[in-house]
Amino acid sequence: MKVLKKIVIDSLLARVSDSPFLIVVDYSGMKVSQFEELRKRLAACGAKLQVSKNTFVKRVASSIEYPAEIADSLKGQTAVVTGESDVCAAAKVLKTYGKEINKLAIRCGVLDGNFLNEANVIALADLPPMEVLRAQLLGVFNSPAQKLVSVLNEPGASLARVLQAKADQG
Repeated sequence: MKVLKKIVIDSLLARVSDSPFLIVVDYSGMKVSQFEELRKRLAACGAKLQVSKNTFVKRVASSIEYPAEIADSLKGQTAVVTGESDVCAAAKVLKTYGKEINKLAIRCGVLDGNFLNEANVIALADLPPMEVLRAQLLGVFNSPAQKLVSVLNEPGASLARVLQAKADQG
């Protein structure tokens, strides 16, 4: 039995180590069909859900040197969500599906080694998609240049309007 535990812990350790984030959820009362639907939705955004014993998650978290607060959240029926890149997409899936079925609760998370409480994970879920954030950032960078061009262009445009008005009078 100890060999099996070691295999499970090593597998979980490998998944958590390869992921930039970890989200801990409580799945009490969920049916198998609901679990499968959640797994499908998470897979679509590059994340995976794994049910694990709390002691295994605690052992993995301490070996990776995650914040100690995570151990306080490991009670009851626990599943962990890990992923390849986009924590916001995974958090959004958990939040929306949790509202749909009223049985899934986000407990906490870890992002780049920093502890996230439930409110922090929900705040990540409320962020717009990465493409929208990039477009907004580019808009912020582009705005001063557009204003500069319009300010530099205005004296010439004003002069052209004055000359056109003079020509229209004559």
